[in-house]
Amino acid sequence: MSELADWIEARLGYRPLEIAPYQRALTHSSHTGDSYERQEFLGDRVLGLIMAEWLYETFPDEPEGNLSKRFNALVTGSVCAAVVRDLGVAPHLRLGKQARDDGAAASDNVLGDVMEALLGALYRERGLDAARDVVRRLWADRLHADGVAPQHPKSALQEWAAANRRATPAYEVTDRSGPGHAPRFTVRVAVGKDETSATGTSKQEAETAAAAALLDTLRQQTPPPKRRRRG
Repeated sequence: MSELADWIEARLGYRPLEIAPYQRALTHSSHTGDSYERQEFLGDRVLGLIMAEWLYETFPDEPEGNLSKRFNALVTGSVCAAVVRDLGVAPHLRLGKQARDDGAAASDNVLGDVMEALLGALYRERGLDAARDVVRRLWADRLHADGVAPQHPKSALQEWAAANRRATPAYEVTDRSGPGHAPRFTVRVAVGKDETSATGTSKQEAETAAAAALLDTLRQQTPPPKRRRRG
């Protein structure tokens, strides 16, 4: 276990006082023993609190709506997965054979949960200050990646529909495939007669991709406003 402890210390900056919670954070439900699910539940809330506090302090002049947009862009499963990939987590994942063969080691769903489970383990062992330190280091480059608050594609599509007096976007899951640890969802979104579909590793990811694709199409179809002639 010293190899895992060395990795935790090198990547998170804190040497485990007890290795079992960190081992559990890296264990998928397809593997024997306790999985990361309970710690992921806790870590998700810890990350949310730390991120909300950080954004509140960093952008004191922004309204709640903009802070929410930044928050939603920073705590998604895909971002958590990217963070833990950068830490070199792959050799330390504990997966059942079938899950590994099915590509769970590269799944954003699995890796995002692992990152949150590691935060949960750290929070339980070292407290909020240590968890805050780790989040602010690992997410530092991402916090200012967008000069202005990014707008979620689903919100942008809904605003476009309202501004153009179109029907409210309607989403429908049209297909779900793949094993439980690596699902694939196909979602169709429609605004009136205009519609498109997209896939993702979660329902939310597929909805987001579909909204972005339909919004791009609708914007291309919408003629620019006419310029008024000067008298």
